[in-house]
Amino acid sequence: MTDAALDLPRRVVRRRSPFMRKAFPYLLLAPAVIYLLGITLWPGAFAVYRSLFTGKFNWQNNYVGFENYRVLFGDEHFWTALWNTLLLGSITLAIEFAIALLLAALAYRSRWVKGWRILFMLPMLFMPSAVGFLWKLLFNDGRVISDLMMRLGLVDSPVDWMAHIWNARFVLIVTDVWQWTPFLFIILVAGLQGQDKEVEEAARLDGASFGQMFWNISLPLLRPIIAIALVLRGIDLLNNMSAVAIITQGSPAGYTETLSYFIYRTAFRSFDQGYAAAASVLLLIASVILAQILVRKFFRSGAET
Repeated sequence: MTDAALDLPRRVVRRRSPFMRKAFPYLLLAPAVIYLLGITLWPGAFAVYRSLFTGKFNWQNNYVGFENYRVLFGDEHFWTALWNTLLLGSITLAIEFAIALLLAALAYRSRWVKGWRILFMLPMLFMPSAVGFLWKLLFNDGRVISDLMMRLGLVDSPVDWMAHIWNARFVLIVTDVWQWTPFLFIILVAGLQGQDKEVEEAARLDGASFGQMFWNISLPLLRPIIAIALVLRGIDLLNNMSAVAIITQGSPAGYTETLSYFIYRTAFRSFDQGYAAAASVLLLIASVILAQILVRKFFRSGAET
């Protein structure tokens, strides 16, 4: 080795301490975690705190403890809104899942349907408020659907969709199914495309039909994806308010009022924010229970299977 090489300064490599090596990943995630806690945990904690007070404005608060919850459990309008939420949500979720699963199976197998699958996702791109005004125009304001039914001979006179309970519920169900079925469709198609093709090839060589392969192979493998899709969509249905606020506003007689619209009406029309906060806390608990039920029903870990 030459003398010139010996005179070069040696590069000093500084190593992090064991504590910093362990803490470094957490430091990288800290900004995102703080942000998520700020937009999720803090509003939830404030809702729980606010539910212990009564009063129309923040400067008129009176501590009442769990009085809002006691009154809420005896409120007929609250139970009606909860029942409407569960009823409309379960019917809508079942219809959306059935249509999305059928379209996903066809889009996964049929070349003709696969070429048009981008059209299935278009309704999801519209704003919920715009979709609400669109279907309100078609069903109620413009009476387009009613006139079309009269031309086809299905009815003899114009239909007042807001005058009857199930007619109004039908409008809300159609509005939600039209817009949010593509959400489930995207998830189910992605799940089908991610499955192992060798299993299907083996079944095809054994003479299995498309229906047999889908029912006995593809659908059981799709169970965790179905659980995730139903949980996400079910929680979103519990918070459904835009269509109700735009189309029915709870009419007739509150039989289309969902729990989210009940909270909105209580907080921003009656200005009883403590009472509305108590209802929102119960809505959060219902969302958690629904998520647990759906996950336990559809999800199976590798150890359980």
